[in-house]
Amino acid sequence: MAEQTKNKPDPQRVAVLRSLPLELKQQITGEEAEAFMYNRELPESLLEKLKDYLDEKDL
Repeated sequence: MAEQTKNKPDPQRVAVLRSLPLELKQQITGEEAEAFMYNRELPESLLEKLKDYLDEKDL
């Protein structure tokens, strides 16, 4: 069974993704979004995309 079917995404993280500018959301891959929503280790590619929107303490 896939991990995302066992656990629900973090509602606060989902809200963060939804609040991002459209241009940025279009650059985020499904794998990156899933890692963020399910509080998994974030890929370096996603960290680079979000660097202007997140504080290091949030990571």
